[in-house]
Amino acid sequence: MSLPHEQNSSHQFDNVAALRALKLAQETLQIEADAVLAVMHRLTQSADDPFARATALLLSCTGRVAVSGMGKSGHIARKIAATLASTGTPALFVHPAEAAHGDLGMVTEADAMIAISYSGQSDELMAILPVVKRMGAKLISMTGNPQSPLARLADVHLDVAVAREACPLNLAPTASTTATLALGDALAVALLDARGFREEDFARSHPGGALGRRLLTHVRDVMRTGDDIPAVRPEMSLPEALLEVTRKGMAMTAVVDDAFRVVGIFTDGDLRRLIEQGKDFSRTAIGDLMHKNPRRVHPEQLAVEAVDLMESHRINQVLVADTDGRLVGALHIHDLTRAKVI
Repeated sequence: MSLPHEQNSSHQFDNVAALRALKLAQETLQIEADAVLAVMHRLTQSADDPFARATALLLSCTGRVAVSGMGKSGHIARKIAATLASTGTPALFVHPAEAAHGDLGMVTEADAMIAISYSGQSDELMAILPVVKRMGAKLISMTGNPQSPLARLADVHLDVAVAREACPLNLAPTASTTATLALGDALAVALLDARGFREEDFARSHPGGALGRRLLTHVRDVMRTGDDIPAVRPEMSLPEALLEVTRKGMAMTAVVDDAFRVVGIFTDGDLRRLIEQGKDFSRTAIGDLMHKNPRRVHPEQLAVEAVDLMESHRINQVLVADTDGRLVGALHIHDLTRAKVI
């Protein structure tokens, strides 16, 4: 007796099958693109347009936005809720079946709900929405049928009807879910713009992401401090300064006065240039060999600003000084790499 995978092994993915797959992919993408465009063309340049009214309703909401849907619509609802939450509109997903058994307690009269059902007659949604309405929460529906029970119950209805699904059987939710997701994204974008949501706000809700690290990490968070800072006095000899360079492993040392104010810097590159001159500088004070008034950053600056400074001047290290010019830290390009700022 053959195993199931052995019975199916005759289905070879040959050139004919590959070309058919590509043709179906193109058709699917075209159908879904047409569905999104159809939703876009239904929007009008009017303050009374349902989309504009839905945006105004969500802006005026003093609570959270609960997004709900069953099945594939539920997956779309989860994504819309996540996008809203990450772009300045507090939101959560509420499973309609679980809501009927206690989770509806997450929704209050100060909240607004977005209910998603392409047919507009999901039994699970229709079981909880009258309760939502009675408690005073506002309701936005997203359906493909403006005459459906859900559309009629809503304060604002958003039409996501599509001409056909991308599924060859015209059964599996494909184009309709894409259109709904796109309209949900449009709502999130309209809301973030109306709220004046900025990159810094986005970073605060994504502290673990690359953007969060770039916009929330300051120089003080990654700079070397205390005994890890290479620093010498101007009167010290070149060999003494080189010992400090070696000990601290930053390929440079700051040169500071008695008040620890930065007066110069000496780097490995400076040493190479001295060697090329072929002279004996062993008895020369580092203050006579240093670069005066080196580039520096403030500890409260964003780390990405230090990166920009380093890249623009093609340097690998920068000193960190306070507003009085006192040395408080040192930063190497490797420190920024380890912190994943770059």
